[in-house]
Amino acid sequence: MRILLVDDEVELTDPLSRVLKREGYEVDVAYEGQSGRQLAMQSDYDLLILDWMLPHQSGLELCQQLRSQGKTTPVLFLTAKDTLDDRVMGLDAGADDYLVKPFELRELLARVRALLRRSATETNAPVRLRVASLELDVDNQLAYRNGRLIELSEKETQLLDYFMRHSGQLLTHGEIYQQLWQDEEQPSSNVLAALVRLLRRKIEAPGEAPLIHTVYGKGYRFGEGS
Repeated sequence: MRILLVDDEVELTDPLSRVLKREGYEVDVAYEGQSGRQLAMQSDYDLLILDWMLPHQSGLELCQQLRSQGKTTPVLFLTAKDTLDDRVMGLDAGADDYLVKPFELRELLARVRALLRRSATETNAPVRLRVASLELDVDNQLAYRNGRLIELSEKETQLLDYFMRHSGQLLTHGEIYQQLWQDEEQPSSNVLAALVRLLRRKIEAPGEAPLIHTVYGKGYRFGEGS
């Protein structure tokens, strides 16, 4: 899921973008309104997170402009403007949600998930994840890499989904077992290793950069250059 974050407060924007990436989202950042508008018009995002007060063009103007040009991407406003009139103005401009600064990170992440779920439900869009050159179609248990169609089993899809949503993070053996077999009897320790081997063979063809990296004695890390 792709998110565009437009906010000129670097001390907020940079750590927030890192948190969103750790949650498995692909994040682009702009620090003023005009560059944010260019990115929003040039690319297809699943969510826009906009600050209200921005250099060159306000978030309110940016949202109005995108809506007038037919862009229906969900918009979440982050702003210090907290009066009822401000909230009404933001929603009337086309925003889907509104969060007043300072905010709790857990609440922001919950609102992001809710907006993305709502958008996917309204468009009946399949859940697709992308890391580097690999794309995963979760609903259809298919992956794509460099023009190749890769068919996956249910457990391979679950494992790859978990890896891609936590790209760059160390995932321990215990965490992976809990995620994949949480409602089932936990299998023997070699089952996970065998599943990883099968997945590697499918998504890492000769000449392609490895994506699944073993952290010996601990677990795995997913992504290019790990």
